[in-house]
Amino acid sequence: MNEKFIPKFFARSPLFQTVYGSLKLKKNDSHPVFKTAEKIIVNGCNGEKLLCYYSGQPDGNPAGTVLLIHGWEGSSDSSYIKSAAKYLFNKGYNIFRLNLRDHGDSHHLNEGIFKSTLIDETFTAVCEVASFKKNLPFFIAGYSLGGNFALRIALRGTKIKNLKHVVAVSPVIDPAASTKATDKTGIIRYYFLKKWKRSMEKKQNLFPDLYDFTAVLDLKSIWEMTEKVITEHSEFSSNEEYFSKYTLTGNTFKNLKTPTTIITSIDDPIIPVDDFYELKSNGKLEIIIQPYGGHNGFFDFFPSIVWYHEKMARIFNQY
Repeated sequence: MNEKFIPKFFARSPLFQTVYGSLKLKKNDSHPVFKTAEKIIVNGCNGEKLLCYYSGQPDGNPAGTVLLIHGWEGSSDSSYIKSAAKYLFNKGYNIFRLNLRDHGDSHHLNEGIFKSTLIDETFTAVCEVASFKKNLPFFIAGYSLGGNFALRIALRGTKIKNLKHVVAVSPVIDPAASTKATDKTGIIRYYFLKKWKRSMEKKQNLFPDLYDFTAVLDLKSIWEMTEKVITEHSEFSSNEEYFSKYTLTGNTFKNLKTPTTIITSIDDPIIPVDDFYELKSNGKLEIIIQPYGGHNGFFDFFPSIVWYHEKMARIFNQY
C-alpha cells in the first residue's frame, strides 16, 4: 500500500473529493452486509434510544467488530459508511452502523434535539455495542463530526475493555473554525443547510408541541442556524460556549491511552489543517495528513479505491 495518497490528476480537486464521497451513485443494498443487517435499538445514559444496524459474519468466526459513526446530517446509509461497511465486512469483520440522535430514521426515538455535545448518551450506546461481542477485538471508525465523537470516545476508551483502536477520518477538532469554513463554501454550505432544515422540519412535525423552527428555517448560514437553535433549545448562551464543549485542539490528547489514528488532508475545504499540526500526543496518537483527499474523500480510480479502507484494515488486522 502506498502510504501517500496521490490520486489521478483529474480526481485531485478537493471539491470533487468531498462531493463524490457523499454521492449515491448506485444502490448497493444487495451486498450481504446490508441484506443480513439487523435493526437494533441501543440505550443512552438517561433513557435515550439510538438506532443501529448490525451485520455479523456468516461463518460465525469474525476477525473483530467495527463500529462506524457517520458525520453531521449523514446516517448509517451514507455512501461513505456503506462503502466502508462493505469493505470491512469482506475482510471478515462484524459491522455496526450507528445513527447519532436525529440522524437516519431515528427522529422519533427521542424528544430532545441532537447536539454535538451529546457524548454521554453516545458513549453509553457504544459501550452496549462493544459488549454485544465482548470477547472480540472492538474498533471504531468515525467520519467528520462522527470522527469527533470517535476521538472523544477514544479519550474514555479504557472503560471499553475490548476497544483496541479508533480511526477518525476528516474529524472536526475545532467546530467553530469548521462552521465558519463551511459557510464560506458554496455547494457544500447549501448541501448541509438543505439537509439540516429537512431534519428540523421532520423533528417539528413529530413533536409540534415542543418545536417551532419557522424562524430557523429562514436563516441562510450554518453559524446563524446553530446560534438560533442552541440559544433557544439548550443550556448554552452562544456558539462559542457550545463549540468549546467539543473542541479537541492543543493538549486534548496528552493523556490518551487508546491507540488512535487521525486521517485528514491539507486540502479539506471545511476542516482547517493547521490545528492538526499543533496537536500534542503521548505516543498513542498517529496523525496522517495527506496532500489530497478533500473532506471524507480519498478516492482514486483505475482501479477504483478509497485509500483509507486498506489503511483501516491493516490497522485492525494487527490485533
